[in-house]
Amino acid sequence: MTSRKTSAPLRDSGDKYSVLLPTYNERENLPLIVWLLVKYFGESGYEYEIIVIDDGSPDGTLEVAEQLQKIYGQDKILLRPRAKKLGLGTAYIHGMKHATGNFIIIMDADLSHHPKFIPEFIEKQKEGNYDLVSGTRYRGNGGVYGWDLRRKLISRGANFLTQVLLRPGASDLTGSFRLYKKKVLENLVERCVSKGYVFQMEMIVRARQLNYTVGEVPISFVDRVYGESKLGGNEILSFVKGLLTLFATT
Repeated sequence: MTSRKTSAPLRDSGDKYSVLLPTYNERENLPLIVWLLVKYFGESGYEYEIIVIDDGSPDGTLEVAEQLQKIYGQDKILLRPRAKKLGLGTAYIHGMKHATGNFIIIMDADLSHHPKFIPEFIEKQKEGNYDLVSGTRYRGNGGVYGWDLRRKLISRGANFLTQVLLRPGASDLTGSFRLYKKKVLENLVERCVSKGYVFQMEMIVRARQLNYTVGEVPISFVDRVYGESKLGGNEILSFVKGLLTLFATT
């Protein structure tokens, strides 16, 4: 089957954007997030590829990804599965090994992050030649939708604590919707030792230490459409431990 073509002409900037999509049990969400990525990249005219890193999902996520590859083409959808869950940081390392773009976009595959913001990320990066651009829920018209009061309080509290203890120079440390220069991301991932939700926070802290420039774009974060949230008591405890470790070592 031939891949679908987009009508917008490619921008002759020489830049290419590799989107890393780590997945685990996202069979319902993956077709829509991929369709939206193809739509907004197609309309904006930027060169791109989508790399799906599935960690042995038992719900058939990889089989869905294989069908999407047939629809959109192997040049746009790259499948780089792993046998089991091995952590977010190693998923990024695994994906970057196969990325051909000079920019890397990381985002959640559960529709919490809308691809409509990606052109804004790209324009912001070009505007200041930033080393990384981070989506923020806590500035401008950014916000969170679909969370109950408990989840909002946890998120706000976590962000407040990180601001007080780490002074990172960014308004949203726990978010995971970002654009990086590839070489910058490679360098940061090599230095980061945290896992889980603390990993994203450490990336910004390390970026500050290395004097990388950070731009921010307000985003709307929407709670996952299908499936269950992976945030639980163990994750919260791990976050607190990781935060204190970063405070003591950075």
